[in-house]
Order: sequence, then C-alpha cells, then structure tokens
Amino acid sequence: MSPEDVEVEQCMVVAKLSATRLVPVQPAGRWYEAYCLRRRNKHSLSHHSLQSSSSEESSSGLSTDEEDEAMLKSLDPKEWKDQDHYTVLGLGKVRNKATEGQIKKAYKKKVLKHHPDKRKASGQDVKEGDDDYFTCITRAYEILGNSNKRRSYDSIDPEFDDSIPSSSVSKENFFPEFLPVFQANSRWSNKKNAPTFGDINSSYEEVNNFYAFWYDFDSWREYSYLDEEEKEKGENREERRWIEKQNKAARLKRKKEETTRIRQLVDNAYACDPRIQKFKDDEKERKLAQKRAKQEVARAKAEEEEKKRREELEAERLKKEQEEEIAKAQAAEIKKERDAQKKVMKKEKKNFRTAVKEFDYFAADDNERVQNMQDVDKLAELLSLASLQSLNENLTSGDLEKARAAYQTQVKEMNEQLEKEKQKQMDAMRKQTGGASESAGSKDWSHDELQTLIKAVNVFPAGTTSRWEAIASFINQHIEGSNRNAKETLSKAKSLQKMDADQKQAVNEKAFQKFAKDHKAVSSSKEDGVSERFETVGEQQVSQTGSNPAPWTAEEQKLLEQALKTYTANTPERWERIAEVIPSRSKRDCMKRYKELAELVRAKKAAQAAAASKAKKT
Repeated sequence: MSPEDVEVEQCMVVAKLSATRLVPVQPAGRWYEAYCLRRRNKHSLSHHSLQSSSSEESSSGLSTDEEDEAMLKSLDPKEWKDQDHYTVLGLGKVRNKATEGQIKKAYKKKVLKHHPDKRKASGQDVKEGDDDYFTCITRAYEILGNSNKRRSYDSIDPEFDDSIPSSSVSKENFFPEFLPVFQANSRWSNKKNAPTFGDINSSYEEVNNFYAFWYDFDSWREYSYLDEEEKEKGENREERRWIEKQNKAARLKRKKEETTRIRQLVDNAYACDPRIQKFKDDEKERKLAQKRAKQEVARAKAEEEEKKRREELEAERLKKEQEEEIAKAQAAEIKKERDAQKKVMKKEKKNFRTAVKEFDYFAADDNERVQNMQDVDKLAELLSLASLQSLNENLTSGDLEKARAAYQTQVKEMNEQLEKEKQKQMDAMRKQTGGASESAGSKDWSHDELQTLIKAVNVFPAGTTSRWEAIASFINQHIEGSNRNAKETLSKAKSLQKMDADQKQAVNEKAFQKFAKDHKAVSSSKEDGVSERFETVGEQQVSQTGSNPAPWTAEEQKLLEQALKTYTANTPERWERIAEVIPSRSKRDCMKRYKELAELVRAKKAAQAAAASKAKKT
C-alpha cells in the first residue's frame, strides 16, 4: 500500500502540557509486598504466580459457615471450655474433617474481621483484656491449631451422638438403624480401614471379621479435655501430683464407660443381626447332615469293629503274658541289684561309722560326743548311697577340717530335712479326725514290742521311704515271735500318742527300770556265793565330799535324761529319786547339771531368735 492511500486524520492543539516535576512516592500495596518476597527468597515471577494460584485454589475450596456475629458476641470468655470451637471459627459443617490449612485460613479470616484493633478503628465497642469475645476465637485456634489438643477436643465433640440402637430393633430396620452408628463410631478406631458393615448377602467370613474387629475395638478416644483442674495450676509438686491423680481417675472412668458403650452397641447389633441367625441355622443343618452321615458309617462299620475288637483282645492277652514274663525277669534282676546295693550300703555305713569314730566324733566334750553319736546313727540310716560315698571320701581324705566341714554340712542338711518332714507330719496328723483303730483280731502288744516300736519311730523319722513298713520289719527282726504289719504298727503308734499322762508315766517307768537294769555300774555276780560290790571313784567322792567334780560321762548323761523323763516335776522327792538312779552323782550334782542344760537351751533359743530378727530386718 502506498503512502498516498493512507488516510491521515486531522490534528489540532487542545492545550499546552505543564512542566514536569518530581513527586515523592512511597512503595506500598500487596504487589510491592509480593515483589519484596520474591527478591528476598530469590524467586521468579512465575513461581509467585504459581504460589498465588494454588493459594487461591485452597482458599476457594474452604467451606466455612456463614458469619454469625451475634453468636460470637454472646460468648463468655470465662466459659471458653464449653464453647464449640469449630463453630467459633466457622467450621461447624466440616468439623473434625477440617485440615490444618483450613483451620489457619478460618482463623485469619476471623482475626481480620474481629480483632480488637480493627473494631476500635471502625468505632465498635471493645472490652478490655480477656473479657472481649475475641479471646474465645484465640482459644478456639489454640485448641484446634495444636494436634494433641485438637485430638483431645475431638474426643468429646459436642456434635457427636453417643446413643446406640436398642436390642429390640426389627430385622427389617436392622441395617438402616445400625449402619450409620457403626460408620460414625469408626472414627475413634486406632486401626485404619475398619471392616464394612456389609448387607444381607455378606459371607460368614465378612460378618465374622466385622464383629471380631468391633469386639476387639481399639479406641483412641480420651477425655483429658474434661479435666476439672489443670496440673500446671498446682502451687507445688505434691499438689500437681494430686491433680494429675484425680484427672487420671476421671479419664479412666470415662474410658471404661466408652468401652462399655461400644461393647453394648456390638452386643445389640449381634443380637439383632439377621445374618447371625441365618448362619446358625445353616450350621445346625450342616451338623445334622454330618450326624446322619456318621450314623450311617457307624452302622456299616459295626461288624468290622466287633471283629477287630476280638482280634485286639486276643493280641492283648498274648501281649500281657509276654509282659508278665518280662516283668518277672526284671523283678529278679532288680532284686539282685538291690541285694548288691544293700551289701555296698552296709559296707559304706561301716566305713562311715569307723571314720567318724577315728575323729572322736568331732566332739569337744561328752555332751557333744553323745549328740554326734546320735547324728551318726541317723545319717547312716537316712543318707543315700551316693551321699554316703561322697561323705566317706571327705572323711578318709586325711584332712580333719575338711572332714569336719563335710560331716557338719550333712548333719545340718539332715536336721533341716527332718524338721520339715516333722512339720508336715504334724500338720497331717492335725487334719486327721482320728487314727484307725486296732483290728479286732490283732493280739496284744508286749512290753518289748512297745519299747522297740518307740525306738524304731526315732530311728526311722518322718520322710523315710515306706516308713511304717520299715518300722514293722524292724520290730519283727528284733522281737522273736513278733509278726506285725505296717497297719498294726501305725495304729499302735497313734494310740500311744493319744495315751493319757498316767499311762505314759507307767510306760516310761518300765522302760527306765529295764534301762537301769541293763546299765548298772557294777554287775552282780552270777556265781553262787557271797557277792561283793566295790564303789567307784565317783561314788567315793559323793560319799566323802557330797559332790563329784569329774565331768559327766555319756552313760551318766543317758541315766539323767531317762530319770528326768521318768520322774516328772510333780513327783514327790524328785531329785532324791533321780540321784538314786545315778550312784556316782549326788542330788546337788544332778540339780547343777540340769541348770547347766537349761541355760544352754535358753542361750540357743536366744541366739536363734536374734538371728531370725536380724534376717527379717535385712
């Protein structure tokens, strides 16, 4: 196109332009703010545009309630704990589904409109301090803006319906009634992806998984928001601990109530669920079918089982005969081994007694020697072969201290075991209503049998294997013509325990007379003619000085102990009679010896009591 073809409009001067001048301008506005942010963060203009668009999109997706300024002004800041925080921030519709971004946006929106400075600038009335309703908005954001506090508040959401359907809901209304309740309560589950409620056509596995999940329901719901007092308000540590204790008790109570509520909901649903009854009917029919099938199979196999039973009986008879033959052979072998073991045991006992005797029974005086002799007899009867062999090895090692320590250890263990067995025996005897009476056909017990029975009871203490059989065998071995069994022995021992004091004293006197007769200091000559008695050194000391300063021998100690049992405390002229039994000791010697023994017993008891007290303190 040529220049001539261009049409030029007419120009004219309207007015003259004024001279230019400098005007100071202050940067301001949201665009300047965006520019400063880009420069500070070194972002490009495109990045800012992207961020602004995403922000606009997020704020456009925010669903808030309509502004209710009258409701906000009616709030009491002192009762902020009772307010609906979601409604205060305008999130009453979304409530627990609101995201952190939505809560922050809602809070900023409220601040921009209801901040005291904004309202003062617009001429509205503003209360001083925390009395203004803006405090409620701040409290709402403090609760919902903190994940832990929000979780605590969501646990007691005032809009949540805790009611549950009853157990009388009809089958037609079961799903409409219970489905929404389970969906609402599933929000409290710690486990994600709760099983679906299903429908009338759900399988048994689906229904079973659903009820298994809800019967083991793990709820995160907690009630710390309802604490009546805050722990931080306590003036000291004790008060804070007390507040914490009260709060924990209240939370636990509400937690139990919530667990009961969930369990009741599941129980009601299970009772009304038509699928459960359907499954029960199907299971019942299945079991009936199985039962009929089993009956048919049982009838078919009846004859075959009878035949097998006869064959098994015959095989069992043959097997029993073989077992009896094997048992006889084993019994013979066991008897042979037992006889060999008895020989070894007899040899070990003899070696044990000889070894202890060579060490003079590890005694420092006569009293200890007598006691150790008794312990040696008990050890020889009670120790097993292995224990006896081990003890003999220590005794024959040649080391006195090692031998003493091994012997004392075995004595201590034996005494502890005997004490335990004795206690058990006494407890068992107390529980018994009475012992078995002697059989009518048994013959009377002779004096020698009674004394041997008493001795055997001491030789075979409680805890001995087959104790009463061993005692009966002991009596039959030592008393010629005696044929007592374990039952008779046990019955007689119980009757002796129940014997009254007079009978016991009579038996003791007879025993002492026999004992004194067998242990006379000087035996009478059995030859014809005049017998002559010579006084011992002890008797001469007693007749001349009235006292015997020599140490007490084991024989004198035995005579004294037996005399003390025979002549009890209520016996007239007791100590004179006791002195007559021991020719080598005077009345004063016997009384002095008795006092020494009593002091030893008291000292021993005091030491045991002190040791027990010390052990209890530690």
